[in-house]
Amino acid sequence: MPTIFNSTTAKTKPKPVRRLDTVEIVRGEFGDEHTTNPLAAFAVMPRRISFETQEMKEQIVLLLRKHWVTNTPWIVLIFALALVPMFSRINVLFSFLPARFQFIVVVIWYMIGVAIFLENFLSWYFNVYLITDERIIDIDFYSLIYKHISEAKIDRIQDISYSQGGIVQAMFNYGTVRIQTAGEVPEIAFESVPQPARIAKILNQLMLQEEQENYDGRAN
Repeated sequence: MPTIFNSTTAKTKPKPVRRLDTVEIVRGEFGDEHTTNPLAAFAVMPRRISFETQEMKEQIVLLLRKHWVTNTPWIVLIFALALVPMFSRINVLFSFLPARFQFIVVVIWYMIGVAIFLENFLSWYFNVYLITDERIIDIDFYSLIYKHISEAKIDRIQDISYSQGGIVQAMFNYGTVRIQTAGEVPEIAFESVPQPARIAKILNQLMLQEEQENYDGRAN
């Protein structure tokens, strides 16, 4: 008797792989942390922070500055300049001047100290590195007059490496993250930033997310 009906096993479709979004990637690494300290050198998902070329839905994942330890030399210099008039014989050196002019010399001395402080602090504060869910950005200010911005899309990153050299960097956990790109800027370096290993890990996760998005776009 000929077989009329064939029994076939129903094929089950594979479940689609769930893709983590940027918030979940950051939450998996840092929890629900949102940095609110404006002076932080390692700011996670900072609030009330934006930049001039930021796109509508672009999220800042990390805002980075050089580790505060790198400020130690000029901070020590400022304290030394502040103490010199108190514990030295600077007034004796200018004793031939009238008292009014001696006071002016001391004021000028402190003004020089304030100028050195402002130049170094503002340079540290405004020279930042940004990692968003779309790109990496290196913002460099020179003498607070000229600025240079280097950036690369996440999907243009080819290689990520980091290095820590010396006892101080190992003790305070900071180093340099180097990012090789296929863009106009072949390398972007995040110098002397805190927690370089975690930065490299976040960048790798964002790269995987971007690759998955590109793959899904081609598949659709």
